[in-house]
Amino acid sequence: MSSLSAAPMAWTLLFVAGLLEIVWAVSMKASAGFTRHTYTGITLVAAWLSFWLLGLAMKNLPVGTAYAVWTGIGAVGAAVLGMVLFKEPATAARIACIAAIVGGILGLKFLATGGE
Repeated sequence: MSSLSAAPMAWTLLFVAGLLEIVWAVSMKASAGFTRHTYTGITLVAAWLSFWLLGLAMKNLPVGTAYAVWTGIGAVGAAVLGMVLFKEPATAARIACIAAIVGGILGLKFLATGGE
């Protein structure tokens, strides 16, 4: 597969890896310090899958871009779900910071150079 045709698949893998990062972060919180075994299992499986897909995506994407997008997706998703599921503060400052992360993720995706 050429790198040009591999790039869209790499971005898809990276997006799914980011979604799985959200899953493992939220399930880690729900595991209550790994004392709730169902959530502990979800955490471990989702983390493994997330890392694996990130590694596959990095075959065709620059490490800095892939890692920043992966962590950004995870950070935004975990922050939003933290507010929704765990009643964490939803202040204007937090929401503005989340928006800045989203802007960075979109910038890395759409302003990419070098045939990404």
